[in-house]
Amino acid sequence: MAIYFVDGQFTEKENLKISVEDRGYYFGDGVYEVIKVYEGELFTAEEHLNRLVESAMKIKLTIPFTQQQLLEIAKKLVQDNQIGTGHVYMQVTRGAAPRLHQFPDPTVAPVVVAYAVNNPRPEKAIDNGVAVKSVADVRWLRCDIKSLNLLGNVLAKQEAFEAGCTEAILHRDGVVTEGSSSNLFGVKDGKVYTHPATNLILNGITRQVVLKLCREQRIQVEEKPFTLDEAFAMDEFFLTSTTSEITPITSIDGRPIGTGKPGTLTVNLQKAFAIQIPACVAGE
Repeated sequence: MAIYFVDGQFTEKENLKISVEDRGYYFGDGVYEVIKVYEGELFTAEEHLNRLVESAMKIKLTIPFTQQQLLEIAKKLVQDNQIGTGHVYMQVTRGAAPRLHQFPDPTVAPVVVAYAVNNPRPEKAIDNGVAVKSVADVRWLRCDIKSLNLLGNVLAKQEAFEAGCTEAILHRDGVVTEGSSSNLFGVKDGKVYTHPATNLILNGITRQVVLKLCREQRIQVEEKPFTLDEAFAMDEFFLTSTTSEITPITSIDGRPIGTGKPGTLTVNLQKAFAIQIPACVAGE
């Protein structure tokens, strides 16, 4: 029986109650995080919870639990739901109140929802790479906040899906930003390129892990915008996210990147990333 955490209580799914007046439902007025679990262990949980608190602060939302309490909630969900490899989802909304755009009375309590599910690693995509489609980035200008306002991301992902692609590569007037649910990296002449962590992208936790690995391996990185045309000319391309890890991109808009197969530098970063997670998952 699946166990959820809602508004301070652990409960079974059949007992869940969320108000129709919840501002997350009305306005997307909330923030969330997804924490990866490998062999029952949370991966980069501290970094995810730090970002959850930062996102909440940016929308003037106070989370009614400390980060340590949130960590304990996540651990209990993993244990009670017997999660091997999967993820924990955490969401905080501004609470239930009459539908008015301005913030409700301070006495309205934020609502915290969390659950854990088993979710296998996407090994086929990691090993073979994926195709992506370029889509205009028409989202709002605070993409650095991991908010519930994801309609732009959803529409971009659907456009890519309908074109037979795994992900959308978003661009603003031809300048590549990120994926609909991932960060993007290009490789040219042994140097890694990625959009800087501005308000136009979410500073992904896996993105941060990859940048750390690049520093450790003395791989030169330039965090600067690059164009879609420059993306087509990359020797290698890959995306990163909590659930996708490091996934090679083998084609954009049907045009092969490099050899059309996962590149050497990408594969080396995948191996370095695998060392960070449990050996029984990494295959060591």
